[in-house]
Amino acid sequence: MPAIRLRARLTAAFLSLVLIGLAPLSASAQVPFETRAPNILVLDLNTGQVLIDRNSDVPLPPASMSKLMTLLMLFESIEDGRVTMDTTWTVSERAHAMGGSSMFLETRHAPTTEDLIRGIAVLSGNDATVVVAEGLAGSEEAFGQIATQRARELGMTNTNIMNASGWPHPQHRMSLRDLATLSSLILNEFPQYYPYLAEPEFTWNNITQPNRLPLIGTGLGMDGLKTGHTTEAGYALTGSALQGTRRIVFVFSGLTSERERAEEAERIINWAFRQFAERRVAQGGQVLAEAEVWMGEAASVPLVATQEHAILVPAMGTTELQARVEYDGPLSAPIAQGDEVARLIVEVPGSAPLTFPLVAGADVARGGFAPRMRSAATVLADRMGVTLP
Repeated sequence: MPAIRLRARLTAAFLSLVLIGLAPLSASAQVPFETRAPNILVLDLNTGQVLIDRNSDVPLPPASMSKLMTLLMLFESIEDGRVTMDTTWTVSERAHAMGGSSMFLETRHAPTTEDLIRGIAVLSGNDATVVVAEGLAGSEEAFGQIATQRARELGMTNTNIMNASGWPHPQHRMSLRDLATLSSLILNEFPQYYPYLAEPEFTWNNITQPNRLPLIGTGLGMDGLKTGHTTEAGYALTGSALQGTRRIVFVFSGLTSERERAEEAERIINWAFRQFAERRVAQGGQVLAEAEVWMGEAASVPLVATQEHAILVPAMGTTELQARVEYDGPLSAPIAQGDEVARLIVEVPGSAPLTFPLVAGADVARGGFAPRMRSAATVLADRMGVTLP
């Protein structure tokens, strides 16, 4: 039988969980944010909700924010065993001669992997990134090709890496969304290395330099990732902040000064955490609906949330959450418990719909003769507009 898009009837318990105590909110009651950044993306990492988006899919000059890609490639090389934290690296004359922000590496030095992580994460050392690129790929040009391919594999479709440092190049581009994706990967896949990004200072070659990130240690929850600045990119920042159990990632570029960059980062953090509240819409293991089954031993199967799902709503006022469960059905037996067969769609006024996967809560075997005849009769009755007893 051809599958059609069906909506399942929500359980009373789920409706109560979603709607209890929440009164309607008009569509105009959103949470505006006036930003000075011409390019900006703010993402709530827990729920996946985008809180503000302006030009996030446009390939832009990322400046030193693209050093996060160099760090990712280095973290992956550690995890797959190509290098260790104690591996020593060669400093070429090209790396030593790099201008801009520097770790102050000299050709006589033999920095370890850990030294280079700090040199990039804390000091934004252009020289350190060239050492890593040459050590991993043989040349910075080859590294750019490998890093671009890796970005594609990770879904970063608006990224083109031409060098390891973010040095100005007409083809060196990353979108804000790609930078947010990259930041989320570092946070989720490499939490053991993330604390390096928040170290307050690092000393190399008898020179102590502070972390270039603003707001570290100010009590706002800012704990990484990377600043950037070139004439073309303006003053830019890819940052993350944690307050309680909520974490945000934000990326912006195009500001006019370090002070403006720091002020905008503080405004974003305060707005994102103060103007939104988290609401749970499903518990892990909770049955949310039933789906019809075709040719099965059972006529329906429970649809279950695999984990707790939460969304953000405006903190001021109350919000009516509209929820529905959709699936392509009737579902054809056999069905195995745990199969992803449906989706929960939750709508909040002023936000894009959020979709969460639902799985079958039980096995449904293919039916014998009687269930198959019943299914066939049901289809025939539906086409004739007859309701079976």
